[in-house]
Amino acid sequence: MFDASTEWTAAQQRVIDLVERAPAAAVASSVPACPDWTVRDLLSHMVGIGADVVAGHEPDDHNEAWTAAQVEARRDRSVTELVAEWRGITDAMVAHIRSSGDRPVNDIVIHEQDLRGALGAHGATDTPAAQHVRDRFAERLAGRIAELPPLELRGQRWTWRSADGDPAAVIAATDADLARALVSRRSAAQLRSWTVAGDIEPYLEGFAILGDLPSTDLHE
Repeated sequence: MFDASTEWTAAQQRVIDLVERAPAAAVASSVPACPDWTVRDLLSHMVGIGADVVAGHEPDDHNEAWTAAQVEARRDRSVTELVAEWRGITDAMVAHIRSSGDRPVNDIVIHEQDLRGALGAHGATDTPAAQHVRDRFAERLAGRIAELPPLELRGQRWTWRSADGDPAAVIAATDADLARALVSRRSAAQLRSWTVAGDIEPYLEGFAILGDLPSTDLHE
């Protein structure tokens, strides 16, 4: 069963556990999925999302200026200070999710995996929240490739097809890799390497839901 507020708070605690255990060098290291940011910057963004959401300052498009301001405003804060700020708005975030919808779950699930990739800490790939985000972004992919013949994503336990009918192309990979591909966290080269039938080229732009696909392969 998926309960958005429960899943958000569980992900928040996992992220806090990761960053509190991380050595200083890791906190200062670059995040492969967000190469302009360090681990501390990414944490600043995650905290900033919550602060802006509960303050009613959330643009529909989550644009770059909005996210950059979150990081810049917290430039001099330590991990301890960032965690304290985040914990301080937890109750307000839970109330927001219960009253206004589960969009914050998307952000925290995606960025938890970004963080894990930077810290080399695999995990949380099959939580109810991860499955929820995967299914939501699969629907978005279907809409983006609606003019094309069906595409099939074939995982270990999860299989999805963009439309009825025989697929014109099939990608086979782990469930976790497919979920990350759906949120623009896998490269075109990775998608090509997982193609077991048909031609993936016409579908690649559809995977760029959250921006350009990464230029280098990503792994968590």
